[in-house]
Amino acid sequence: MNDNEPQVLHLAPEAALDWLVAQSTETLAKLGRRVAIGLAGGPGVGKSTLAVQLVERLNAARPGIAAYVPMDGFHMLHAKLERLGTVRDKGAPHTFEGGAFADFLDGLKSATGPVSGPGYSREIEDVVLDAFIVPAEVKILVVEGNYLLLANAPWWRIKPLLDLAVFIDVPRDKVRARLLKRHAEHGLFSEERNREHVERVDLGNYDTVQRSKGRADVVVELVTEA
Repeated sequence: MNDNEPQVLHLAPEAALDWLVAQSTETLAKLGRRVAIGLAGGPGVGKSTLAVQLVERLNAARPGIAAYVPMDGFHMLHAKLERLGTVRDKGAPHTFEGGAFADFLDGLKSATGPVSGPGYSREIEDVVLDAFIVPAEVKILVVEGNYLLLANAPWWRIKPLLDLAVFIDVPRDKVRARLLKRHAEHGLFSEERNREHVERVDLGNYDTVQRSKGRADVVVELVTEA
């Protein structure tokens, strides 16, 4: 069940970026403290690209004001997935350390010194510890991930930590094509494995995430060619 009726915007990527820059700065000005801007949405919708571009734009206007905080660094370690027998499900909600991510974000919002966080490498398909640092002077945390708006435990803890929750939406058929291309580019697995993973896991996750769209403050439906 939807928690609210979010505002829906239909924007091309560049217009979406302009809107996110304006909303991020307005949120900071209104609250006057470190804020978290959440970009949620399914795999392959372009969240990470938008998040990185948003940080770059914010920092170009005011150096050091923003930092990128990806959820992907909280994948379970590959070795743990092997022990649990869930490697084939990698990327699904239950293959993340969701509670640890909520704890990390909670601490990050009130931190007064530099904080390091983990990232995820698609080249090695595993977590990289201390992949980024959020300096003490950062005022805008650009938080990005698939499951920021899920309502089940432990993910429900994240939404209250977001000062603005934006859902990035792209049609399923475009997402499928993007994901197949992404997996092929990294060359770690066979085409057959990639196709099976996209259909069973990635698109299954896309469908799960779509059901959390109503918990966003704003839904941005990206108008794209591909």
